[in-house]
Amino acid sequence: METKLNFKQHEGNGVLITFCGLDGSGKTTMINMLSERLKNSGLDIVLTKQPTKAVRESKIFRTYMDEENHDGFDYMALALLTAGDRVQHSNKYILPLLEEGKTVISDRYFYSCLANLRASGYIHDNWIYEIARYIPKPDISVFLDVDVETAISRVRKREAEQNKWIDVPLQYKLRNEYINICKSCGGVLINSGYEEEITFDNVYKYIKPYIKAYKDQTSVHSQNAAAHPQNAADINYTHNPMPQAI
Repeated sequence: METKLNFKQHEGNGVLITFCGLDGSGKTTMINMLSERLKNSGLDIVLTKQPTKAVRESKIFRTYMDEENHDGFDYMALALLTAGDRVQHSNKYILPLLEEGKTVISDRYFYSCLANLRASGYIHDNWIYEIARYIPKPDISVFLDVDVETAISRVRKREAEQNKWIDVPLQYKLRNEYINICKSCGGVLINSGYEEEITFDNVYKYIKPYIKAYKDQTSVHSQNAAAHPQNAADINYTHNPMPQAI
């Protein structure tokens, strides 16, 4: 049985940065702050989200997200739907952007598909690992970690979600799955329970060296393209001794 996600290496000149974590862990806030910082440094930034809007607005997805009774649907149908959506989105939307040299920041990624599947009790399903082989490997994978109570309190502060049904036991399982996936896939685990500025400082502290290496390598590529062909995939962005909680 597989124990980690083995993504395919992308050959684009861009950088793929992914953020995963519980709803309420601060993904949107950190992504917006990072996007602004990287734009100011001269990078061409594209923000995206998984699953795509078509899936997020589907009846089966909304039922599992918003309602306690799921009897009308089979969870495996949802898992396959979101996995297929990520294959399409990653290869037909994200990958072309990377080939254009853009920096893509994704709110959630295939990691979330695995986390939800395992948290829902499907821990022996191998098909998810096979599908991962068709997914471009992120250059930088950030996992935001916060306790479940804090995450839920943040969600409740959103006007549209004050009375939203939340599967609380599932959130505890999801948190554990994200932590385990981060460790097995070479991501970085960042404590997002602090104030926004402190959390962002920790996020940027981790990402900055990889972005600098990318920009330096891109500069070298531009100057020596004919004699020394090079692309971002040659830079080992995910070389991190061990995922760490910051």
